[in-house]
Parts: sequence; structure tokens; C-alpha cells
Amino acid sequence: MIKTVTYTLIILIMVSCSANPYRKISKLQNHKIDSLKKELSVINPTLLYDSLNNQIETAYIPTVNLGLRKPNFVIIHHTAQDSLAQTIRTFTLESTQVSAHYIISESGKIIHLLNNNLRTWHAGASKWGNITDINSCSIGIELANNGKQPFTNSQINSLLILLAKLKKDYNIPTANFIGHADVAPKRKTDPSIFFPWEKLSQNGFGMWYNKPDLLPPLDFDVENALRRIGYNTSDLNAAIVAFKLHFVKLDLQPTLTNWDRCVLYNLYKKY
Repeated sequence: MIKTVTYTLIILIMVSCSANPYRKISKLQNHKIDSLKKELSVINPTLLYDSLNNQIETAYIPTVNLGLRKPNFVIIHHTAQDSLAQTIRTFTLESTQVSAHYIISESGKIIHLLNNNLRTWHAGASKWGNITDINSCSIGIELANNGKQPFTNSQINSLLILLAKLKKDYNIPTANFIGHADVAPKRKTDPSIFFPWEKLSQNGFGMWYNKPDLLPPLDFDVENALRRIGYNTSDLNAAIVAFKLHFVKLDLQPTLTNWDRCVLYNLYKKY
């Protein structure tokens, strides 16, 4: 009888672990969220002092008008890893210090890693327009892809469905669906030259150009145009490459051909 009970317990433990192999990680995530709750619950007034080191009178009076952050951007990445399992491991190890809200597998399976209202660490050092903390205002989506091959139809179809929900839920502007390379042109090239930005734009996610039919004026300011779209032009060559990676895809040289200038001018007029 004792042996039977022991075997039953072992089987139950094995089934439980196999049913939820990420139970330990989920527990750790909950622990971190609880820590954030404790930090937010602190109601001590801020201590402030003037130039003579005299304490300024302060008080804490709670307001009922509050809410969670509202994501206003979606940043699309490719994982640059060789398997979905490898990416999941990377995003669930504390030591890596990287994460995202979603991963989409080659088969189209969507894996949600963190509540959309919380801040993941997917964009790193990045800038778009005047925003220098992209992680705080964006949702990060990783597509399982090593960056050297096309994305699957199933993957892109799932992405479009997910983007439609995010756009509706958070009222994200069409222009605010961009890539990691757009916000970090010196460091990143994802989601790679294979990513179908035009198809996304046709579905309402991201800007695209009409077929250019006129050259820009002779005094057209390329740097100003890139900056108006959102690119960080402190390294102009890197910004040009990121622009071409997203919108042109013919070559990735840090120079603009007449065609490239036409495309840029067409987009410039839309912003």
C-alpha cells in the first residue's frame, strides 16, 4: 500500500512538471511583480531640502486617478537565434537581462511572456524622434528567425492578427509600428532585409511610400527628412542604412541613389 502511494505521488509530480515546465520561472516572475507592488505601495512623502539644507515641508495625499502605462509603439525584432527553444531560454534566464512581450514561432504559435502594461527589456539603447527610452512606451515582438532567411507565411499571418489586436486595444498610431534597426541603427539590423514591411503597411501597421514619380527638389535636406521620420541622425550613415533596410532593400550602402532619395522624399511628405 505504501509503495503504491509513493509511486502515485511520483507520477503526480512528474505529470505536474511536464504539464508546466515553466512553473519555476512563473513563480519567479510573480515574485518580481510582488516586489513592484510593494514598491508602489510606499506612501511616505518625498524628503526635500533647500540649498541651506533646511527640510521643505512635504505631504503624501493619495489620488484615485491612476492607471498602468499605455504602450504607444510596437517594435518588431528577429531573434537572431537558431531555435524557438533557445530564444525562450534566453528570455527566461535572469543573467541575460533581455526580454520581450511576445515571441512568434515559425509555425505561427504566439508565446506571451509578460503583461503588455509592464516594461520589458527588448530595445536597449535606442532613440526614435525625441524618445530615448523606447522600452517604457513600447511592446516588443520577437519573430523566431536567425536573420538569414525569409519569414514564414504562418508567422506573418499570426503577427498581423496580433498587431490588429494591439492597435485596437491601445490605439497605436499607424506610423508607430517600426523595427529594432529603426530605433537602434548603429547596433541592430533586425527584423532583417527579408521582413515584409510593405505587407504590414497595407494592413495598417507602419508607413510606406506611394510609387515615387518625381525627384525631390535640389535643396532637399536628407538629414532633416530622416530626422522628421524619426531616425537618430547623430550617425547619418547608420541612419541611411537603417532607412534603406526598412524601405528600399536593394542595397545597404550608406549612400542614397536617386531612387532612394525619391522614396525618402515621398515618405517625408507623409510625416
